Amino acid sequence: MRALVVYCHPKNTSFTAAVRDVVLERLSAAGAEMRVIDLYKRGFAPVLTGEELDIYEDTPGNRASVAEDVDDILWCDTLIFIYPTWWYGLPAMLKGWLDRVLLPDVAFLMPDGDNDNIRPGLTHISRLGVFTTCGASWGLTQMIGAPGKRMILRGVRAICARRCRTAFAAHYLMDSSTDASRREHLDKVARKMDKFIGAVPEKRREARA
Repeated sequence: MRALVVYCHPKNTSFTAAVRDVVLERLSAAGAEMRVIDLYKRGFAPVLTGEELDIYEDTPGNRASVAEDVDDILWCDTLIFIYPTWWYGLPAMLKGWLDRVLLPDVAFLMPDGDNDNIRPGLTHISRLGVFTTCGASWGLTQMIGAPGKRMILRGVRAICARRCRTAFAAHYLMDSSTDASRREHLDKVARKMDKFIGAVPEKRREARA
């Protein structure tokens, strides 16, 4: 398993960082190869420039400014996003990463003479995960439509492998969370990860020893 974790939060003391640590621990326990893109730590520039838009469909030249990230995307078979949900959607930093990195002939194929629509380009990715936090309640998030979740688990998934597995976990009402609710959520993330990547739970590993 080759797992790429895209992490987006400006503070390393955040609860989102604790979620990241659980995800990485479960990947390590499963023996996965891992790469982590920490967008804020790297100072990723999220704005798609006019110059980049001019060469957006010119491949492979369109990859030049984000070559390292494109290499990571083409390397992985498991893609995991960890971020806080702000205004029901993705942080601007993460949305900009999608704009600049999921390019034609990388993430999707443009329409041509035989095809009127785009076609999937990430067919090597068979697992797609989202781990997030939400200040709003589950009910309010559903009423608004959860555009961030839909962008990844519907939009990005549509260009991945046909039977791409997904995982999702969100701590809702984050602004009124408690120590107990946060601990419970981290346990939930660990369980979701084990099911997502097919890891052997601790108790079963101990029984086999």
